Amino acid sequence: MREKSKKLYERAVKLMPGGVNSPVRAFRGVGGEPVFMARGSGARLTDVDGNEYLDYVMSWGPLILGHARPAVVEAIARAAEKGTSFGASTEAEVELAAEICRAYPSIERVRLVNSGTEATMSALRVARAWTGREKILKFEGCYHGHADSLLVKAGSGVATLGLPDSPGVPRALAELTVTIPFNDLKTLQETFRLHRKQLAAAIVEPVVGNSGCIPPQAGFLDRLRELTAEQGTVLIFDEVMTGFRVAYGGAQERYRFRPDMTTLGKIIGGGLPVGAYGGSAKLMDQVAPAGPVYQAGTLSGNPLAVAAGLMTLELLRQSGTYEKLEALGARLEAGLVEAARAASAPITISRVGSMFTLFFSAKPVTDYAAAKRADATRFGKFFRALLDRGVYFPPSQFEAAFISTAHTEADIEQTIRAAAEAFRHLAD
Repeated sequence: MREKSKKLYERAVKLMPGGVNSPVRAFRGVGGEPVFMARGSGARLTDVDGNEYLDYVMSWGPLILGHARPAVVEAIARAAEKGTSFGASTEAEVELAAEICRAYPSIERVRLVNSGTEATMSALRVARAWTGREKILKFEGCYHGHADSLLVKAGSGVATLGLPDSPGVPRALAELTVTIPFNDLKTLQETFRLHRKQLAAAIVEPVVGNSGCIPPQAGFLDRLRELTAEQGTVLIFDEVMTGFRVAYGGAQERYRFRPDMTTLGKIIGGGLPVGAYGGSAKLMDQVAPAGPVYQAGTLSGNPLAVAAGLMTLELLRQSGTYEKLEALGARLEAGLVEAARAASAPITISRVGSMFTLFFSAKPVTDYAAAKRADATRFGKFFRALLDRGVYFPPSQFEAAFISTAHTEADIEQTIRAAAEAFRHLAD
């Protein structure tokens, strides 16, 4: 029973839009009422009614070490004892910047900010200033925060100029955003032909995480790199989700790739609000006070987030971390596929390391259109069946799930058993 969650939601609806501070928390994609969490420890969450769940949301990715990792909590506490915010520079900011640059050879300079949205918005501003162009290219189903330029959807046909995907976004601004399908080489090449030397930037999640987990197909990122280089377009990798997640050096390390700019977040704050954008010295030296592109933030590089991030990265550097995450992900994927097959449930699983999505689709999901064809209604039923069995998946068919180092082999087996029961429940 979740009576306390129900009462809290009834109260919250009167105080906050939709009763939440971020839309996906409202459970609109899966039905039912949202669960209010009280605490987390390791791989588990406990709600306000005392129900415990194996967690695969992990605060949407940053908790790669699990909830309340003692070393991270202690680092935050030590920082807080010295002061929560100074509005001045600190030594720890320099240390975190240095570690980011070591992990990402494409980043020679980095600026810490407070969110992924702020990071992507700022990176695009730098790209526009550097190139003197206004148009940007993004890929359908990739989410880069809620800045106006990025809240657009694709129209029909090749390289259709975006239309606002949210009221309040000026049409004139949305029309500067070109949106095309992810993994579509033909459309990619045609877009660069039609908009030759007009695109300031191409921004992409190298592994899509916001229409579910969708890996890049062979050759797609390579061709994107070639086209952007040929036309002087700044290539921005949005690694807010994949950074330090799919490898210590993110998707750039995993796919041996070098973009012009990178945006980061989530893991570099160890669960606290943070973001970062960086790139070559020539690009980043456009940013004030080194250059004319203005961007500032009172809480940027705040001591608490930096302390949590530094400790998280230190622990991630320990030998065997990513091998463990890969092994847990592979076992969970195989177990879910086996359980679904036994129940004759049509699913496909997309996984890159420790991020994955279970789609209720019999066909592979390679882009946003394919993700939209998945059976979201069935996923909602599956989600609720898992929740009743103590497993907390993302409350949306179109969000990636995450494994942490706190998950154990026993946790994975428990999840597979719960999923098998949930699949059979759907078949009844």
